Amino acid sequence: MAACRALLKRLPVMNTTPLILISFTAIAAVLGLLTALRPELTRARGGKIFAFMALCVLPALAMWAGVNEHLERSTSTQFCLSCHVMADFGKSLYVDDKSYIPAVHFQNHFVPTDRACFTCHTDYTLFGDYKAKWRGVHHVLVQYLGKIPKPEEIKLYTAYNNRECLHCHAGMRKYEEASSHHKNPEMLAKAATNQLSCISTGCHDTVHDVANLKDATFWTPKVNGK
Repeated sequence: MAACRALLKRLPVMNTTPLILISFTAIAAVLGLLTALRPELTRARGGKIFAFMALCVLPALAMWAGVNEHLERSTSTQFCLSCHVMADFGKSLYVDDKSYIPAVHFQNHFVPTDRACFTCHTDYTLFGDYKAKWRGVHHVLVQYLGKIPKPEEIKLYTAYNNRECLHCHAGMRKYEEASSHHKNPEMLAKAATNQLSCISTGCHDTVHDVANLKDATFWTPKVNGK
């Protein structure tokens, strides 16, 4: 039994949402067409229920599945970097410099590489509150209808919340016993309450720094150990 469980854990998890979406859409289309071609079916009580399912319930379920699928895709690093303006931010993940915080986390798999942006910016755009969701919609409109800013002009709307750092680092021995932290316990207390930013000047203040990428050297990951 233990061997079976171990094998199951190794199997890739299949995302069934696209299949559900296609199924709901196809069934709704077929039933909707049938209702249009045979309107007399809706005269009986059963026909009215049939039409309600075909024209309301199934399309709503298809819409739900579609939104769910696209939200899931938008958590991927590939999606976040699919806009041209974000290309330099993706490039900064490969800077060969330990002072670049995102690069260190990405290259050492401290965050899932396929969900790196989402892991560190969970409260951003479509994944935050209603204000963040509106900003996400605004980004889409700017991408297609507005003036796209230069990469170095892109800034966070609000100061980076230490919560995103402490989600992983709080309680970590390496974090608590780091020389600068261990000598100054007050620093840890202030960081825990956002009185002191983890990425403030003098601490971990080199983030993406896309304006200076032209002077940086880059790490090239090996493929299959080669």
